[in-house]
Amino acid sequence: MVSVRILPLVALLWLAVAAPSQAQTQQGTASHAPQVVASVKPVHSLAAALMQGVGQGGDTPRLLVDGTASPHSFSLKPSDAAALSRADIVFWMGPTLEPFLVKPLANLARGAHIVTLIEAPGLRPLALRTAGAWAEGDDHGHVVAAVAGGAADTQIDGHAWLDPANAKAMARAMADALIQQDPADAARYRDNLAKLLRDLDALDQEIGGILAPVSGKPFVVFHDAFHYLEARYRLDGVGAITLNPEVRPGAARLSQLRARIQSSGAACVFAEPQFDTALIAALVDGTKAKRGVLDPEGALLPPGPDLYATLMRANAHALAGCLGG
Repeated sequence: MVSVRILPLVALLWLAVAAPSQAQTQQGTASHAPQVVASVKPVHSLAAALMQGVGQGGDTPRLLVDGTASPHSFSLKPSDAAALSRADIVFWMGPTLEPFLVKPLANLARGAHIVTLIEAPGLRPLALRTAGAWAEGDDHGHVVAAVAGGAADTQIDGHAWLDPANAKAMARAMADALIQQDPADAARYRDNLAKLLRDLDALDQEIGGILAPVSGKPFVVFHDAFHYLEARYRLDGVGAITLNPEVRPGAARLSQLRARIQSSGAACVFAEPQFDTALIAALVDGTKAKRGVLDPEGALLPPGPDLYATLMRANAHALAGCLGG
């Protein structure tokens, strides 16, 4: 015969096994978070801002091109391939910027919702500059050939996030995809989107104020990644050392660029942190141009929701500091 005093203990043990704990309940709520993969740091930053408060830990969303790696020449690691195969959503700009992703998206991420952000509604794309000071002597043609047949026009410049108005269009498209995949967290995504859009508007005004005093001063960049920044803030970029940062320009190209720097009165020549800066030093030697550094993707910045604003401010101050000195 079971004593009356033991029955409550048995009941409690059964409840402890059968009923989920508070932590388990929280985990169950968080389980709605989709598996998201983002291609490059600025895209990842916007996705991370939209996903704040959704899911657990720092593994959502997953970033592919980390550190100082370049999307122009990136190779997937086995862990990246595994992440793509598990992904519910993949955010990328398109085949011009990330040619390494064209085949993996077709072969590995068949079950994922692929969001090509260069095609986001409301985004204003700019064409690649392929003539004159932006293309002379450059080996750009093989890049286009490598991505032919991709999901977006290969003649479109992929660095669209460098215009905050485009970043807003990207954020809206990303939020729509997240809500479609995870309707249980729709309110959180909408709140995060509203805050992000306000922050981007404020950032746009801030950067406009920083860059207004140098809007008419000519400069040269390492590769043509800043077309959107120039167009948004009326900056005077007059040429690029190369359109393909993986191809070192030859002697003839450098001679043309030196002449271009002198004839245009370029005040600055900007390197990028992940590429050889010695080339810039040789190029400006004997000219009046100063050296600076611009970073289109946040190569030296830690990934996360704050990266986008940090990147944009850093580039604005780098331009203002070099051109205004």
